[in-house]
Amino acid sequence: MVRKLADVEAIVELMSEGDSAELSEEAKRDLDGVEEELSQLEFERMLSGEQDSASAILTINAGAGGTEACDWAEMLLRMYRRWADARGYANDVVEFTAGDEAGFKSVTCTISGEYVYGYLKAEIGVHRLVRISPYDANKRRHTSFCSVFVIPDIEEDIEIEVKPEDLRVDTFRASGAGGQHVNKTDSAVRITHEPTGIVVACQNDRSQHQNRATAMRLLKAKLYEAEMEKKREEQAELEKSKKRIEWGSQIRSYVLQPYRLVKDHRTNVEKGNVDAVLDGDLDDFMRKYLLEFAQ
Repeated sequence: MVRKLADVEAIVELMSEGDSAELSEEAKRDLDGVEEELSQLEFERMLSGEQDSASAILTINAGAGGTEACDWAEMLLRMYRRWADARGYANDVVEFTAGDEAGFKSVTCTISGEYVYGYLKAEIGVHRLVRISPYDANKRRHTSFCSVFVIPDIEEDIEIEVKPEDLRVDTFRASGAGGQHVNKTDSAVRITHEPTGIVVACQNDRSQHQNRATAMRLLKAKLYEAEMEKKREEQAELEKSKKRIEWGSQIRSYVLQPYRLVKDHRTNVEKGNVDAVLDGDLDDFMRKYLLEFAQ
């Protein structure tokens, strides 16, 4: 990069002696090369954490707001899946608790691809929605909250010892939207790791065997995350970012009424095209956060 800049400086000196389209084009190519190298260095700095290159397990929990919050959880799930689709990342809902009237009380989605966790760690926190409620006959404005939490989906080569005698495995019938084809048998699996109390479940597949394999993957990821929290100060800082799911604790607000705006309260990045954001246009928010707060 230093050599390219020196070349550009030399070309500029030559151009001062007389205009040359060829020299100008050469200088532009060199500057473009320098810009590309700087972007790569910036990218490497943003996503240089130990697990940043990993896939991710994303969990959304509805907070204050009742049915509105459950619906907001479903909207957030759609937003992140649209973001993943646009980047070519595979994504699957593996466990959920449906809301009483709409959406989800909680939902877990796996997103697979390079640097997924590195990007999505910028989304950890409370997300606030302000809109005219479609569930309110009086068309009043409602405020809803959901928390988003992300952990790395660890690779198979990271060894986590799980003793069979430490596990309690329960099977149950899958239920909820789209579950008609799987709920005739006890295909869903819930695994409790008794020493830690960690519970995971999967009801995404017709096969009990496949659901058990996915649940074990989630369990290993959660056990790994718990261990890293004990050993690394960075994980302790990550825990501090988890706040109560209510007014005043949000990292980002999505306002649909009385005006339309999405604002990140950590970086002050704003976007007026709310529909685009809810369709997965999140890169500006993620990038700004990672540039400012990447370790």
